[in-house]
Amino acid sequence: MIIGSNIQFYGLLESTNTYASECLKVSELQEGTVIYADFQTAGKGHQGNRWESENGKNLIFSIILYPSSVRPEDQFLISMAISLGISDFLQGIIPEVKIKWPNDIYVKDDKIAGILIENTLIGDTIESSVAGIGLNINQEKFSSGIPNPVSIKLITGKESDIRACLKQLLNSLDSRYKQLLYGDRQLIRDEYISLLYRAGEWHEYSAEGKVFRGMIKGISATGNLEIERKDRSVNSYSFKEVEYLI
Repeated sequence: MIIGSNIQFYGLLESTNTYASECLKVSELQEGTVIYADFQTAGKGHQGNRWESENGKNLIFSIILYPSSVRPEDQFLISMAISLGISDFLQGIIPEVKIKWPNDIYVKDDKIAGILIENTLIGDTIESSVAGIGLNINQEKFSSGIPNPVSIKLITGKESDIRACLKQLLNSLDSRYKQLLYGDRQLIRDEYISLLYRAGEWHEYSAEGKVFRGMIKGISATGNLEIERKDRSVNSYSFKEVEYLI
């Protein structure tokens, strides 16, 4: 086992990703080390967003990885593998799990998990990767500033054992990470695309201040979202260049 072979539990941290990154500046921790916290005072989301989580109600952790065999231009594969690992875990509990590009896990039109991947590159090698994960388990009330949150408890009506969920989730993530390192990477791409939220459907999006109807066709080799417009042109969007209208 790589992911989860070493777990460090903390009651309180500013951010598990920040703490993991600071640890890497001091020493090279064992690959797969999990930094887990019951509560974060400044949880980090993608592009500077914050991640909200009630104390002890959800899973908040970061994983330290050394995916040196993944080329920098293919680094989105790390996000794909992590997304699939979370999806594998959730599909054993609830239906209709989708991956909303680039870094969220959805159930129908609601967000149940978020991912923040922070890679450190030296030359043409990914020296280390910190994969931060927030997964809503037992939280029932969220602040009004979060548009569409949901949790396992809100969907199933049942309380879940947080530590048991962590163990099962780490097993799923470990399997996907090993697939990334030693298995079929094209299968990772194919399975990720098969679970894409809104793929193959016409919906409204916003780009460059304008609303348009489009259909998600896939993901480019570098991780950009490819959307076909009504005129049959296909545009490629990087992070924050396009917004889903939900």
